[in-house]
Amino acid sequence: MRSLSLPAADFRALAHRLSDFTADYLEKLPGLPSYPPGISGEQTGQLFTGKLPQDGLGSAAFDDLPRVFEFARPSSPRFFGYVFGSGEPVAALGDFAAAVLNQNATAWRSAPAGVTIERTVIGWLAEALGCAGFSGSLTLGGSSANLMALCMAREARAPANQAGVRGGTLYCSTEAHMSIAKAAALLGLGHNAVRLIPVDDKFRMRADELRAAIGRDLESGQTPIAIVASAGTTATGSIDPLESIADLCDEFGLWMHVDGAYGALAALAIPDAFRGMNRAHSLSLDPHKWLYQPAGVGCLLYRDPADARRAFSHTADYARSLTSDPVEGFAFFEESMELSRPLRALKLWLSLRYFGLRAFEQSIAEDLNLAQVLASAIDAEPQLERLAPVALSAVCFRYTASRRDLDALNRAILTRVTQRGHVYLSNAMVQGQFTLRACIVNHRTTEDDVRTVVSEVLAAAGEVSA
Repeated sequence: MRSLSLPAADFRALAHRLSDFTADYLEKLPGLPSYPPGISGEQTGQLFTGKLPQDGLGSAAFDDLPRVFEFARPSSPRFFGYVFGSGEPVAALGDFAAAVLNQNATAWRSAPAGVTIERTVIGWLAEALGCAGFSGSLTLGGSSANLMALCMAREARAPANQAGVRGGTLYCSTEAHMSIAKAAALLGLGHNAVRLIPVDDKFRMRADELRAAIGRDLESGQTPIAIVASAGTTATGSIDPLESIADLCDEFGLWMHVDGAYGALAALAIPDAFRGMNRAHSLSLDPHKWLYQPAGVGCLLYRDPADARRAFSHTADYARSLTSDPVEGFAFFEESMELSRPLRALKLWLSLRYFGLRAFEQSIAEDLNLAQVLASAIDAEPQLERLAPVALSAVCFRYTASRRDLDALNRAILTRVTQRGHVYLSNAMVQGQFTLRACIVNHRTTEDDVRTVVSEVLAAAGEVSA
């Protein structure tokens, strides 16, 4: 027997042990603190660093797993930070199964079942969002999906793969995700090529300012490439005027990419808010946000696979398919920047089959409603001020019952809220003001949980002021 061989009986014992432990954890999860109490970098360093074992510990290697869970940020029903899904358990089992299978889901011949499942899931998602017929692939997350989309846009409007980058401009709102500027840098266009378009009083890109920016670039000899419309900005959840942007893309011959990493899946519950999204050339979305999947599964949808192949197809002889069959010869690496890629689709396939799409639609609708409940509770509290409309499930507000520097005060309140461990909030800048932000994309959250936000902020404010 080789040194890394594990007898089936030993694996079964470890798997049962892990299954029981994680089931117990999920059972007590709603009552756990929203953040590990008193945690520090020094503490985690003492717990989880040490010398590399030269000889194995055997099953004792699992003995410290409870400490890993104890000092992790739990997927609590009162976690309202960032835009991060809640890790639905059926999908977690899918991750376990995918790890056991250990497929390279890059081509049908290397993962026949896995690649077929991924293409099926992509079709399901596209149809559910009103984009039937779109192709795509599952990615690490929204940032990689946006990068791939803008690479496709560049190759379609200002080809650079063969001769190198010759410039070009991108357009997005001042509220767009930071991954857009990162993508511009990685694609060789540079940060200066990104035109940040002003927003209206609802934090949506202004179509008149967008038109003017495109006109200025054309007059100065620039090459406009793409407009990135946000379907749910990170800070406020605002949705850009998708139909007006699509009209401008048609008029000027530009690529339309919709960054829907946060919000696009809300179209399952409120489709009218996303009219025009199906006119995009490409669309990013994150199942590990609003389909509640464990982290590591984003998605890029695109209208024409030829655009993806133009950007990414570059196959060496050792990877070339030996068949032209449209199923057996299919390779994701011809339409993606990844070669080796994990089987991301299995967890999503199992989750959708287990619950059905309607259950996800209902859960998203509940999240949207809970955000309105929280907004109303904030509006009813005279010591708090809401700073943005609630288009989706992000609620931005601050404590104002003080003559102190409100930015500094709210920073201190946020730190204290985290330390108290009853709810977890994040922050944003809204119109230059430091803002407390609660974002609800959690299938475990209840109305009592969101109402706790107000009482916790007021309690933290009292402690900070004292």
